[in-house]
Amino acid sequence: MSEPGQTPPVTGLARKRDLWWQFTVRAVESRYRGSYLGLIWAVLNPILMLSIYFVVFGVIFGGHFRDPNVETLKDYAMAMFLGLTLYQLLAETLGSSPLLITGNSNLVKKVVFPLEVLPLSQVGGLWFNLAIGLVLALGTSAVITTGPSPMGLAWLPVIVLPLLMLSAGLAWLLSALGVFFRDLAQAMPFIAQVIMYASAVFYPVSRIPPGVWSILKWNPFLQTVVLSREVVLWGMPVNADRLLYTYLAGLASMAVGRWVFMKLRPAFADVI
Repeated sequence: MSEPGQTPPVTGLARKRDLWWQFTVRAVESRYRGSYLGLIWAVLNPILMLSIYFVVFGVIFGGHFRDPNVETLKDYAMAMFLGLTLYQLLAETLGSSPLLITGNSNLVKKVVFPLEVLPLSQVGGLWFNLAIGLVLALGTSAVITTGPSPMGLAWLPVIVLPLLMLSAGLAWLLSALGVFFRDLAQAMPFIAQVIMYASAVFYPVSRIPPGVWSILKWNPFLQTVVLSREVVLWGMPVNADRLLYTYLAGLASMAVGRWVFMKLRPAFADVI
């Protein structure tokens, strides 16, 4: 329920979609402004990242997700590429959100400006990079392996949508908390690394000990990574329970994140 006189969350955001789009475009442009290669970096960065992790985990450590007698190094690389592409959205959300409001102090002073648009615009720019990464990952998979099935491609947006909701909720939450806890920005790189190694990005969930799995299975990002590999790349049926859980987690993240942001927003100007 909304408070008296307060615009319902979904309706309020829908009315600000033009402003959100303008700031999202600005976020994308500012990310590559001044660089010689520009948007080419959106393609180079995931390729370079894949190369490093593939050499370490695929070649040196001999990693695999399925039966090594069936799975080739190319199959492993593509499965890892897909997981890394999804992870990059989460990592960049964690890294950029805590300093978002403090970095736009001029807008905080404007009473009429809807500050809740800023975190959404930031992740909107990251969603753009995610789209490029997914096209690159799936396109490469189609060239060097059997590639995803048409049904797997059809399921991809359904599987990824909860991750977008999760990133939006985290952006609201961390951008609000970052105003009051400046150390949060310093802790995020470490937390992002913990999430990466706790989300089966480089290894199969079958290697996780049962006791540890009883905890990690509640990680919605891990479930998204596993679902994307199983359904999109390996043509396995969708696990409805796990997919439903990612949607519930994504919706909860958005609800909690926006609630915290709107509650703390009146104090932003005083702290900054």
